[in-house]
Amino acid sequence: MVSTTETHNDLLHELHSAGLSRVDSSPLARGMYSSDASLYRVVPQAIVRAQDVDELHAAYAVARAAAVPLTMRGAGTSIAGNAVGEGIVVDTRDLNRVLCVDPEARTARVEPGVVHADLQRAAAPLGLRFGPDPSTHTRCTIGGMIGNNACGSRALGYGRTSDNVVGVSVLFGNGEQATLREGRVSGDTATTSRLRELAGSHLAHIRTSFGQFGRQISGYSLEHLLPENGGRVERLLTGSEGTLGLLTEAEVSLVADEPGRRLLVLGYREVAEAADAVPALLQAAPGRLIACEGMDSRLVALVRGAGKRVPTLPEGDSWLFVEVAGADALSVLEKVSAASGALDTRLIEDSRESAALWKIREDGAGLAGISLSTPAHSGWEDAAVPPEHLGAWMREFEALMREFGVQGYPYGHFGDGCIHCRIDFPFQHGDPHSTGVFREFMHAAAERLAAYGGSLSGEHGDGRVRSELLPLMYSDESLSLFRQVKAICDPQDLLNPGIIASPEADPVPITENIRPTQPVSILPWPGMRMTHDDGSFAAAAHRCSGVGRCVAPRTNEVMCPSYLATGEEKDSTRGRARILQEAMDGRLVHGLQDPAVHEALDLCLACKGCASDCPAGVDMATYKAETLYQTHTVGGVRRPRSHYVLGRLPFWARLSAPLAPVLNLGLKISPLAAVAKWVAGIDQRRSVPAFAARTLRRAAGSSRPKTGTPDVWVWADSFTDHFFPESGLSALEFLRSQGLRAEVIERRSCCGLPWITTGQLDQARRLTDRATTELAPYVDSGVPVIGLEPSCLATLRSDAVELSESAEARTVADGVLSFAELVNRFVDEGRVQLPDLSGIHVVAQPHCHQASVIGWDVDQALLEMAGATVTKVPGCCGLAGNFGVEKGHYETSVAVAETHLLPAVRAAAEDPRETVILADGMSCKVQLADLAGVRAEHLAQLLARS
Repeated sequence: MVSTTETHNDLLHELHSAGLSRVDSSPLARGMYSSDASLYRVVPQAIVRAQDVDELHAAYAVARAAAVPLTMRGAGTSIAGNAVGEGIVVDTRDLNRVLCVDPEARTARVEPGVVHADLQRAAAPLGLRFGPDPSTHTRCTIGGMIGNNACGSRALGYGRTSDNVVGVSVLFGNGEQATLREGRVSGDTATTSRLRELAGSHLAHIRTSFGQFGRQISGYSLEHLLPENGGRVERLLTGSEGTLGLLTEAEVSLVADEPGRRLLVLGYREVAEAADAVPALLQAAPGRLIACEGMDSRLVALVRGAGKRVPTLPEGDSWLFVEVAGADALSVLEKVSAASGALDTRLIEDSRESAALWKIREDGAGLAGISLSTPAHSGWEDAAVPPEHLGAWMREFEALMREFGVQGYPYGHFGDGCIHCRIDFPFQHGDPHSTGVFREFMHAAAERLAAYGGSLSGEHGDGRVRSELLPLMYSDESLSLFRQVKAICDPQDLLNPGIIASPEADPVPITENIRPTQPVSILPWPGMRMTHDDGSFAAAAHRCSGVGRCVAPRTNEVMCPSYLATGEEKDSTRGRARILQEAMDGRLVHGLQDPAVHEALDLCLACKGCASDCPAGVDMATYKAETLYQTHTVGGVRRPRSHYVLGRLPFWARLSAPLAPVLNLGLKISPLAAVAKWVAGIDQRRSVPAFAARTLRRAAGSSRPKTGTPDVWVWADSFTDHFFPESGLSALEFLRSQGLRAEVIERRSCCGLPWITTGQLDQARRLTDRATTELAPYVDSGVPVIGLEPSCLATLRSDAVELSESAEARTVADGVLSFAELVNRFVDEGRVQLPDLSGIHVVAQPHCHQASVIGWDVDQALLEMAGATVTKVPGCCGLAGNFGVEKGHYETSVAVAETHLLPAVRAAAEDPRETVILADGMSCKVQLADLAGVRAEHLAQLLARS
């Protein structure tokens, strides 16, 4: 008998022998690809990251010869379990070429791994766009959209993916290849003939059972095979979820990117009333609405609760976002408003406000997952009914949730009758029997939905979560047709088996391999605390639902800088979260000390970008700190040297302060500098920042008034005090120039940031407790207290309250200000006058912690108020504290800097205007000095010298 290990090794050998260049069967890779954005965990045998179409063919040939299942995967954002499988999983994201955009035919030819947003960028200069735009448009692939027949917010105006597919090249599961275009076939294939013959023998049934309304996505869309629809097999393949063939190329139609889009927001008392209004809106402007989206006030409240600005919305607890384009958009919206029966309306005139509202809608899935006191899950995600039944269905659906004792906040594509809802099904880790409520609810809801002529899936496909339910929606004859279609195209049942239909077997059960019921180690969390979780590291790691905003290949956010640099799943927030989940599971990745965990976390910059940019609020910087703590402090694994030097840098800076000039001189001697870098674990290509000849506290103390209370207290954080005191001195100079008394707090207090990022959490807690105890009386006094180093200020605002439950920590977190926040307050009070910065172009790199925790909007507003032209550099500088200077991280640090910062600096050098490079953070200053030879300024320096 051949062992499982031998079979596995044979498969790997065959994949390598077939010429596949990127094959990975490590626990790290298998763990990352065991889940998509759905409920399900299925561990594959191997992952293939295809580099070209030939490799797709090679992977298929190996799977067919070995009778091993093959599952195609785009961005892994499928929420029905469409992109997980137990055999070979093929990641197509490197097949990312836009082959041709034809402006006259208004078409584009693309490889399957092209990201939706990249296709839009290619078409935009020609005034064109691909119509459907799912909320995951920054990372979802065209191949994935075709697989699921994705729709998105603007499918109401531009159609579903299937409506926009012109042609495809496909390798059927039976081995035949074909190029299909507008119903015509190129290639020697009997498959398409057999499919049309099957449809021809069931015309009456297909005409009355399929294509009954726009969002009938479940099952195979057999209506496309009808003669009156052109017998379009390529459109049948759209929505087949990779079960019939492998897509190797696609041709899609493009539409004019209509100018002058206008957004009208309509307010209603409750979500069902908003649903009731939809038919009247559609009738008021037939064929003119591009989008009609529903949003619940509770999701908006989550955004506000996170400290993010939400534009003013009309009165109500539920809203419809209605978008119209064209020269007569305003008059169309007047008709819509008159027919709406809304409590209140608001026309959004500002494009930034419009973008902010659409962003809330895009983040709906992630927000919904954390919207309740208990985790909410995908599952009953995107059912649809004909829009005329939407209000009645919404009331019945909410009654059904009450009947089963579950909760969820509906939102979605109301104009299409398609509703999303994440529900807090009572899954229990380690208890496979806790799926009872889920199964019963899904069956009951499917039965009631069928009474409205609804579809179990409105855009995300059936996958593992709905295929079992198809008999509740379709007749025996329809189900038989599905099986026959599968038998024609994939007789061995190798392609994504168990999904939609099999030639002989039943679909995979909806309760099989549900991730939230898998075993999990509820590891106590003695280090950091997460206020939204149950106190266990496992609960925090499972906040990641896999929506994948962190795997967007291009972004103007901070998250996730290392993924932007490497393009590797392991370097994304999602990839790391999946491995932490696997570590808690323990069957594939064995606890937090497993090498897979540390490989996944190695290139995490601890930038905290995910804490603000991830819709689910995953804070990988905190998780990394906790993992290092559990590994080295709790687990006793020896720490690297860099933890003792760079991870305790403020301590060594304090000891070195009296000898700063001598040490600085010594570090200019190459052999001594090389030894010092080796001891500290610093890459030899890095410079070592010079110690300040005089600390901020010493320099400021010589001119401190001896009596009276100042107007401002300046906290001398360790980095400003020992490395960049000029920032603090400039802050004092500017404030005093305005007639204010500003003084530096004389007593030393360190926030403990380097200890936190290296997982030395016991020491970090003592430091933060000491710092907040020292600072709390100053904050309580009513005199403003400011911090100048963004990373240290962010530590007081966030990490300190996660490490400590003390009242002082909360007082300081709520009270300490950034320099920009203080100046803005004093400008509003008339106590400070800004200098004239007209004619100055400011290129600003906000520190990643500032962007993620504090925010940079106030800084930008101040600069623009002073007359400066501001270019805000997105993303992270790439240094990120000790990360970028540590040995082994240099290349990634430089690659991160090249994503945004260094191109912006090079562009600024070509700008004829007077340009200032602004960077408040020490990390950003060091990175700019090392890689660009630029001496960046702090905001306080710019204001003081101007």
